[in-house]
Amino acid sequence: LFQVLAEKIKASRKRFDCQLPWYIMTSHANHEATVSFFDQHEYFGLGEGTVKFFRQGRMPAIDFDGRILMDSKGSIATSPDGHGGALRALDRSGALAEMKSNGIDLLSYFQVDNPHVQVADPNFLGFHIQSDSEMSSKMLPKAYEKEKLGHFCLNGNRLEVIEYSDMPDELISLRDKDGSLLFLAGSVAIHVVSVPFIEKIVAHGSPISLPFHKAVKKIACIDADGVPQQVDTPNGVKFEMFVFDALPFAKNSVIVETTRLGDFSPVKNATGVDSADSCRKDQQKLFASWLAQEGVNLEVDDEGVPVRAIEISPLFGYDQDSFSEAWKSKMPSVDFSQDVYIA
Repeated sequence: LFQVLAEKIKASRKRFDCQLPWYIMTSHANHEATVSFFDQHEYFGLGEGTVKFFRQGRMPAIDFDGRILMDSKGSIATSPDGHGGALRALDRSGALAEMKSNGIDLLSYFQVDNPHVQVADPNFLGFHIQSDSEMSSKMLPKAYEKEKLGHFCLNGNRLEVIEYSDMPDELISLRDKDGSLLFLAGSVAIHVVSVPFIEKIVAHGSPISLPFHKAVKKIACIDADGVPQQVDTPNGVKFEMFVFDALPFAKNSVIVETTRLGDFSPVKNATGVDSADSCRKDQQKLFASWLAQEGVNLEVDDEGVPVRAIEISPLFGYDQDSFSEAWKSKMPSVDFSQDVYIA
């Protein structure tokens, strides 16, 4: 996942002739391992000084009676404070001040489990700038009622996202006159955020405060005698902030509809939907569609997945336009009767 995203950033730097620093939020649990991974792979050619790591904040976990759980006799049980914690973590780490001093005024926000994302989509950035927006978002029409995407909604004149776990079933299932889902617009965790807007949110004394959402989870802890507990069922509550909760405070928010193959195929599960296997199939379909535009029609199965595996490095082409440009200029000789990697 990191390699694919790194190559997309590297390709974007070359295509747009600009320096795109990459700020990666880690947790306290995975920070050292993440930094070590980038060290081992020489930062995938991006340059160590252009990849910045900052740690996510933490919140105490409680039991169902509101008592703080203990991790050991000398420490409380904590958990990451959610992706919404990225905003104050940027400030606390000094990354936000660094952005400002380097003249960076826009942040392209995406999540590491989605290798299909366009890391620096010029059209999306353009709509954001043209609209003088403080925070913009991409959306997808939901594939089915219970798809685990947040819902873009209007609360009066305020744009909000209601997380799928917070949306009542009776609202999720509502249909329009044409039979389509009434709450159709799904949030895919892709945003453009203006740096001055983040500064406004995290400023001391700011009237803007992102709410915490509760998540019922299995939490490792000790009992009153200090004995570690075997936790087989949810035993407590973690608290998380969501980055999209900043949307109601942003002016001129833009929502841009995108496509699944072009922007969203996350790896969240071991098997089935939203797994590494489903993501790999989507990548294959995407690459096959690019080649079809160049007159190369691959043999595909019933799902539209090429029979022979094909992978196209973002360094060769990271979207249809850049791939077409590279294909026409280099005209590679490729034997598609076997598995292919184009770089």
